[in-house]
Amino acid sequence: MAKIPWLILLLLVGVTLAAKPLIRYIAQVVTNLVMSKLLTEQYSQNVAELLPSLKRFSLLNLLELSLRAENGKVLTRPIGPVKHFAGYDQLMFSPRQMTKLPLPESAGIDLSVTLGPKAQKPLTIQIPLMISAMAYGLALSEEAKLALAKAAKALKTATNSGEGPFLPEEPLETDKFILQICRWSWGARTDEQIGLADMLEIQMGQGADIGTSRIEAQELEGRARILGGLAPGQPAISLPAPPEVKTSADWPEFIKKLRQRANGIPLALKLMATDHLEEELTAAVDLGFDVIVIDGAEAGTHATAPIKQDDFGIPGIHALMRAKRFLQGTSVSLVISGGFFTPGQCLKALALGADAIYLATVPLMALGHNQVQKVIPWKPPTTLVYYHSPAKTELDIDQAAACVANVLTAMTLEMEEAMRALGKSSLRELSPDDLVALDCRTAEITGVKPVSAPAALPGAESLRQSLNQLRGLLSLAHRLAGFMESILAELCYNQDLPRVHLLRNQYRLLAEEKKALTVRRL
Repeated sequence: MAKIPWLILLLLVGVTLAAKPLIRYIAQVVTNLVMSKLLTEQYSQNVAELLPSLKRFSLLNLLELSLRAENGKVLTRPIGPVKHFAGYDQLMFSPRQMTKLPLPESAGIDLSVTLGPKAQKPLTIQIPLMISAMAYGLALSEEAKLALAKAAKALKTATNSGEGPFLPEEPLETDKFILQICRWSWGARTDEQIGLADMLEIQMGQGADIGTSRIEAQELEGRARILGGLAPGQPAISLPAPPEVKTSADWPEFIKKLRQRANGIPLALKLMATDHLEEELTAAVDLGFDVIVIDGAEAGTHATAPIKQDDFGIPGIHALMRAKRFLQGTSVSLVISGGFFTPGQCLKALALGADAIYLATVPLMALGHNQVQKVIPWKPPTTLVYYHSPAKTELDIDQAAACVANVLTAMTLEMEEAMRALGKSSLRELSPDDLVALDCRTAEITGVKPVSAPAALPGAESLRQSLNQLRGLLSLAHRLAGFMESILAELCYNQDLPRVHLLRNQYRLLAEEKKALTVRRL
């Protein structure tokens, strides 16, 4: 009987030795067969026919084409656009070393920001990074929203409610709470809800979404449906503007009432960045907004149609510079968002004139750090934080909050280290002069000095000034042409007196700009 284990062992060794060449032989036969077919059969019969197609369009294009072919419905792509736009990578910080020394490691850095300084109750945060709008119910789960609120409290910054139904526990878990007045049936918010906010933000658009949309009833079933005031089986359908705003003529009265309800806290306006930015900002300034939030084309979203993500808006860096120039001389604060993933990108935007940065993708990904193993590999990591997901209850709220706080703390510490290297002790000391542009296009967009500036030629400075004046006049002429088209359309088709009043104010601003542009004779 003792010999049996040895016989089994010898049998296993024999099988193993015999199996190795057999497996190699089978693999070689299959490989030869596959290669023979790939390299000899005509394209019409060859599985490699797909390769030339994928040189013409991407694997993502093929995937989304197939999804559209499956059910003939609008796709809702998660996270955001796949395009890469001109951004901050071609800007570099340029510190002095001999003529100005860096600050010592012990030097304190003031990164605090006050938004809406002229409001009765301005919003002050200790770091210039805020947690952006991510909607409860429409996107995130209750667990994820509470984790974000706790993280914001630990960081002494603000978190945004997003455009979903009001979650009562959220403002109680944080110190600085921004409440969106949004384009849904629940979007006007109650006085009690507004009383818990530190700033109100009217949402008219975002980088990856604008206009109306529909959320089917089954996707919002549960507590979010109840808090949103929807009947069982009733879909959620967004509006063109917040409730009570039916036409552009309703804005002045709507803002007047909202400011009374706000009881002194700042009013912010959130916009998708578009080429009509100056027109939008004219209306916003006339209406008395304290803060402007601009979402660049790089911005993400929970789930919208790919056409809105990839083919609407303009890049954030263009919008930032145009808005900063327009708002110069006003007390309106400027918040930029969309496509910020590193502390360097954030600090460059602040140097160019942004007062604060909204972050969404960074804290969203940090929520599931060290917890994604609960859902992968069979489900995407984001199912851990989405409302319409069975796995949402598996998120450990305190652990998620700690991870979000950690990632933003690390980003803040890196920004502080960069500030010391630049010899700056406060964000108010940071400016475009601390940057250099690596290419002429980025220099033109931002007004930052190009690194390859040519040697000065006789009369070059005079020529540069003349060209800058000409550029300003051409820009003004372009906007005047668009303005005149608007006037003609209004006079022909519209009896909207408040709209005519708005056009008159816009004309006054353009006239003042023209007066400021003194053309030198060449």
